[in-house]
Amino acid sequence: MIKEFKEFISRGNVIDLAVGVIIGGAFSTIVSSLVNDVLMPLIGIILGGIDFSNLSFKIGDAKIMYGSFIQNVIDFLIVAFCVFVFVKFINKLSKLGHKKEKTEEVKQETELSILKEIRDELKLNKQVKTRKKKTDPKK
Repeated sequence: MIKEFKEFISRGNVIDLAVGVIIGGAFSTIVSSLVNDVLMPLIGIILGGIDFSNLSFKIGDAKIMYGSFIQNVIDFLIVAFCVFVFVKFINKLSKLGHKKEKTEEVKQETELSILKEIRDELKLNKQVKTRKKKTDPKK
């Protein structure tokens, strides 16, 4: 069981996933600070000095903190947008790599077809010379 666990944990995908989770957590903290400390105060000023973190209403003894919910939704949207931009950037880089590979393949195929044409032409010339020698009355 320990051996299987070592194999599982040392797989590249597991390590990549762990790194992604750690980076994502750190990035989420940065985005939360951006939303709570920069964006929400600005939005509050634009909307007439509203402090979103204090927006709430009471139902009986329960206090519903919908301002906090709004901040969390904005957090999510910013994180989702950043991930979208990052994935789009990675896909663009990947496509550039594929284009380069395809260009290289086309170049190799073109060179190969030219070499085949040269080979075929040489064979044809050799056959013509051989025929001339057989039919030449001087020889």
